[in-house]
Amino acid sequence: MLPVTAITREDAEHCPVRSVLGTVNGKWQSLLILALEDGDLRFSAIKRLLGDISQRVLTENLRMLERDGYVTRTVTPGPPVAVSYGLTPMGRSMLETLKPMVLWAAENFSAVQKARLDYDQM
Repeated sequence: MLPVTAITREDAEHCPVRSVLGTVNGKWQSLLILALEDGDLRFSAIKRLLGDISQRVLTENLRMLERDGYVTRTVTPGPPVAVSYGLTPMGRSMLETLKPMVLWAAENFSAVQKARLDYDQM
């Protein structure tokens, strides 16, 4: 079994699985990495692409991904100043890990919906 047990708070803070997956396992983080697959995008383009994300949540998640080294932020002097985001080599590596899960989700979406419906009717 993978090392996922943490008895103390300190164990949890030093657990690589919890630390890394806690950052990229959320809905927005995964979607942001997937959105940047085809190249750098400006903030407004990312927001349009994702649609249902608020500006605040988008900013927070981009900063988190940048802090952890998955995303770069590039500022091009203007006027107007242009800020774009792109994947780092580590972000590309994470993308290649995420893609099979995305394909799995698409292939199994109907089965998951049915399981949820069946469960909810119990």
